[in-house]
Amino acid sequence: MPHVSNLVKSIQDIMRKDPGTYGDAQRLEQLGWMFFLKIFDDREKELELIRDGYKSPLPKHLRWREWANDAEGITGEALLDFVNNTLLPKLKALSGGGDDIGGLIRMVFEDANNYMKSGTAMRQVINKINGIDFNASDDRHMFGDIYEKLLRDLQSAGNAGEFYTPRAVTQFIVDQVNPRLGETVLDPACGTGGFLTCVIEHLRKQARTKDDEQTIHHCFAGIEKKHLPHVLCMTNLLLHGIDVPSNVRHDNTLATPLIAWRPSDRTDVIVTNPPFGGMEEDGVEQNFPAEVRTRETADLFLVLIMRLLKPGGRAGLVLPDGTLFGEGVKTRIKQKLLEDCNLHTIVRLPNGVFNPYTGIRTNLLFFTKGPPTQEVWYYEHPYPPGAKSYNKGKPIRIEEFEPEKAWWGKESDGFKQRAENEHAWRVPIEQIKAGNWNLDLKNPHSPDTGPGDVDHLLPEYEKLLAQIAETRTALKRELQAALTATR
Repeated sequence: MPHVSNLVKSIQDIMRKDPGTYGDAQRLEQLGWMFFLKIFDDREKELELIRDGYKSPLPKHLRWREWANDAEGITGEALLDFVNNTLLPKLKALSGGGDDIGGLIRMVFEDANNYMKSGTAMRQVINKINGIDFNASDDRHMFGDIYEKLLRDLQSAGNAGEFYTPRAVTQFIVDQVNPRLGETVLDPACGTGGFLTCVIEHLRKQARTKDDEQTIHHCFAGIEKKHLPHVLCMTNLLLHGIDVPSNVRHDNTLATPLIAWRPSDRTDVIVTNPPFGGMEEDGVEQNFPAEVRTRETADLFLVLIMRLLKPGGRAGLVLPDGTLFGEGVKTRIKQKLLEDCNLHTIVRLPNGVFNPYTGIRTNLLFFTKGPPTQEVWYYEHPYPPGAKSYNKGKPIRIEEFEPEKAWWGKESDGFKQRAENEHAWRVPIEQIKAGNWNLDLKNPHSPDTGPGDVDHLLPEYEKLLAQIAETRTALKRELQAALTATR
């Protein structure tokens, strides 16, 4: 939608001229809290109409409509002074607990900064944002596209181990794990809320009454370590009609010792894309038992997820290839996974799903806590016809997962409907044990099945060596002949 990208581009162009915002991450952080206040104000307008006696948690002079709405309102030094010395300090000191909107707004703003140095440029940005009415369905849909663009920009400005999960991957995981009304759902590394909003949409298709809608508001939880993704997550949830997203915390999930998670913290469903490719800070690994201690974030999250699932609980998550083939601590973690859970399915994604952010190959793991694994089904997801990779312009699409969905079957009958085909194969637990718990298993139906048979390869190798020797001898002769001719 050109209008959307033009709007974001025009806002970012204004911000680029400001001497205070000198990087994408700063511009996005600035936009994050500004969008939050505008979206919250539009949501309040709606609540004032549908709820008798609605009272805002914000003092009147801090509400967006009071200081930002008028295109000819405060600007320049007066605007900067208000934002730096009144708005942000007072929002950071807002009263309220973690379970009401005042406390949540305070949490959103606890690490917020104003980077802009030009009050005139800030007024221009505010006026652009005022061009969107988040109560109008067209504008709300348009902001969905703006939001996607912001996330992609955030990704480009991001660090190792953080990236935006393509919507198709999020939706496929949620569809296959299939959370149901009445179940509790957790994303322990919720980022900007992609999995949580997907779960909300999935559950709303099952809702029939107002009580069902209330159940949805309280059945999910998320934890996000970094400030900016947390602000974007809260904004995302407001846009999805969650008025008080009190169950999304700004915290580091891995900083809680594993033993401190109580049975009451356990959940029915976990869907997540934990950060990988990065290392946790010193000391975090001490929160985990010695036999599974590592600083690789994805491995720690896998151990935590096993702990946090209720018996019979289901998980779907994204993990890198390194977890599948790694040894040492990784071997012990995989052994625990296969002994404590039924790892029934691994979908192997092709290269490029997370382009341009990372070239790391990824997998989708689906498991249920309880009975140990008897066999693992693999499904190798192919590129769509004619494609050799994915990119920003041609990302992975949910329609591509239709063959997996048709093949999937039901866990309740032991996936008896599943059959091997050119993309799908099964591996018994005995084979995995014999391979020292290696899960990086190649498709036996693919022509590229690995290095091949030694008895076949050895003669080929010897033949190649002979050809190299012949070529070397021929070159030597030609060189000697050439040198003789020039004497």
